[in-house]
Amino acid sequence: QVQLVESGGGLVQPGGSLRLSCAASGSISKIDVMGWYRQAPGKQRELVATMTSGGSTNYADSVKGRFTISRENAKNTANLQMNSLKPEDTAVYYCNAFNWGSAPAWGQGTQVTVSS
Repeated sequence: QVQLVESGGGLVQPGGSLRLSCAASGSISKIDVMGWYRQAPGKQRELVATMTSGGSTNYADSVKGRFTISRENAKNTANLQMNSLKPEDTAVYYCNAFNWGSAPAWGQGTQVTVSS
């Protein structure tokens, strides 16, 4: 079973930057995909970015060019660098990890608030 712990959320002004980190622990031999999702109040959880162990990435259109996902496979960590933040990026951000054919693991979430 994989446990995920996120860190790095907080309050930032529009145009600012934040870096989220996710650390996986537990009985892990490999993690095929790690990613970030977010959920704003009153909205469904949505994909932000994912990255496979081979380095392939997928981004939501709304964050392309502003957010960058990275991974360290040997450490089972994933990061999300968020630049040029907008008020509409305000949400709880969740780390996600899974192997193909298995149920995903989720972190507890970290709040990101973009406001002046």
